[in-house]
Amino acid sequence: MEPTLLVITGPTGIGKTALSIGVARHFGTVILSADSRQMYREMVIGTARPTPGQLLAVPHYFIGNLSVRDYYNASRYETEVLSLLGELFRRHAVVVMTGGSMLYIDAVRKGIDDLPTVDPAIRGRLLKQFGEEGLESIQRALLEKDPVYYHRVDLKNHMRILHALEICLMTGEPYSSLLTRTTRKRDFRILTWCLDMERAELYSRINRRVDLMVEHGLEEEARRLYPLRHLPALQTVGYREWFTLFEGKGTRETVIEEIKSHTRQYARKQLTWFRRDPSVRRFDMAREEEFLPTVEKELTTWGEDYGSSLPV
Repeated sequence: MEPTLLVITGPTGIGKTALSIGVARHFGTVILSADSRQMYREMVIGTARPTPGQLLAVPHYFIGNLSVRDYYNASRYETEVLSLLGELFRRHAVVVMTGGSMLYIDAVRKGIDDLPTVDPAIRGRLLKQFGEEGLESIQRALLEKDPVYYHRVDLKNHMRILHALEICLMTGEPYSSLLTRTTRKRDFRILTWCLDMERAELYSRINRRVDLMVEHGLEEEARRLYPLRHLPALQTVGYREWFTLFEGKGTRETVIEEIKSHTRQYARKQLTWFRRDPSVRRFDMAREEEFLPTVEKELTTWGEDYGSSLPV
């Protein structure tokens, strides 16, 4: 069998972790996490990191490998994953990748444009600006430097805004002018599944999961990280809501409801991202027991039109 990267993605809370472990065990392979927040070792409960038992069941990569103080992005992820896959495919015909960080997944599937290495001084200056002046400050800076990308990017995603500003300041050119959006060919096949389910059931699962996180100590975890709240890694759902409470705004009950609401919004965004890609197969989790047989069939009958050179 040609080396194959099996990508299992989908909205947060849909059950990717358990399903992927079952698939990886069946194929006797490993899992590459594509969750950009599970990489940070200090963030356990709020990122729904796999349990110790799950991590023992199948070897995992890119979980707890960074500190929240570390700078990391999709470009580095692409480079490190491709290097690792070169080793893993010598031992495994199939490697599983799972997670919901859309940009990280597409970095491996599509590739990212070659961009200059950012001067640490520029990065430090922008991070300081973001920490002291907030999101609106860097939004205004991006509008000035690159109005085209400003109107394209998710303006709530501070990491993408910061990265674009870094490149603008490094090159003196608009970030958008350097993006070719050219899909890179890989020397392995890529088969991508996006898990889906009825909206009401998905939202109910998300709400239950947030409640469980709170029961397991999410508030305490966020409180421990509060002194580091200015770091980009912590500007994320499940943590920033608590930080607002710790500053004396709102109530514990409203924080929990906000986390649920923001998580549901993120789930919708994840589904929209992958639905616009015709190469991504959708799978209804109401038929969960059929997933593995379906994957096995695809692996043996996959035609040339689904090769790794397909625009994704």
